[in-house]
Amino acid sequence: MKSSLVLVILSLALVVGLVKSFDFHEKELETEESLWDMYERWRSHHTVSRSIDDKHKRFNVFKANAHYVHSFNKKDRPYKLKLNKFADMTSHEFRRLYAGSRVKHHRMMQGSSRGNGTFMYAGVQSVPHSIDWRKRGAVTAVKDQGQCELVDCDTEKNEGCNGGLMDLAFEFIKTKGGITTEENYPYMAEDGQCDAHKENSPAVAIDGHENVPENDEDALLKAVAHQPVSVAIDAGGVFTGDCGTELDHGVAAVGYGTTLDGTKYWIVKNSWGPEWGEKGYIRMQRSVDAKEGLCGIAMEASYPIKKSSDNPEAGRDTKSYDKDEL
Repeated sequence: MKSSLVLVILSLALVVGLVKSFDFHEKELETEESLWDMYERWRSHHTVSRSIDDKHKRFNVFKANAHYVHSFNKKDRPYKLKLNKFADMTSHEFRRLYAGSRVKHHRMMQGSSRGNGTFMYAGVQSVPHSIDWRKRGAVTAVKDQGQCELVDCDTEKNEGCNGGLMDLAFEFIKTKGGITTEENYPYMAEDGQCDAHKENSPAVAIDGHENVPENDEDALLKAVAHQPVSVAIDAGGVFTGDCGTELDHGVAAVGYGTTLDGTKYWIVKNSWGPEWGEKGYIRMQRSVDAKEGLCGIAMEASYPIKKSSDNPEAGRDTKSYDKDEL
């Protein structure tokens, strides 16, 4: 039975889209003129602006991706590809701009491993058949990380928009006494100056974090059954096929489930905007043969710990400072 699970390509996410999707017909691929018309229609659909000098290059990339999508969709696969707002970017360009966490590099620069530590869910014996934390109000809206409190201020060990480690971000929040609201410190999708006044108005605090045991999808399942979990993946390869473990992109596992034909999957929240994947999310196959999980999803998982409902009182006042002073 053909799976109804929509699993898409990450390194070719530039050609994938299931929301506000751009459709085209085979005849539009037949001539250069019809392809130009199609490209202009795509640009209008996604409000993409290009300079005159860059337009011909972008068109050629778009044309290649359109042919690839058409060829791919003619095959018997459990998912289909469509052209989204990244369709005139090459795979290399997309990965350079949107997958820069370089987890192994950052871990090496810190000179320490994750360590084993405690895992509060180790003794869990059973978990729900499925769970979706979006339906329980535990997941914020999908962002577009683009080309913010953690981005601006957590720069001593992490590198803002150039990536970092999720567990270090949790430690930053703990050390600073909490994190402010998104309304107070909105995400701007770029490195900027740390606004210390806003940073020092925490709305919620955490007591620390725990790491999920490495290379253990069963342990990850226990954790996700109780809360959303930060994970890192290799942003290259096909989510149902070959995929590496050179982790370079941080995402969040916000649930899991099983399709009608028995295919098990993770619900993963991405940060490439709502026009990517399934409204900004993707279902990645779980319970695969590889111990690391698909694309290394079980290698660097971690989650925050909060032992009580107490939160800090906002209002500590201090001057703003440049992020390089941290």
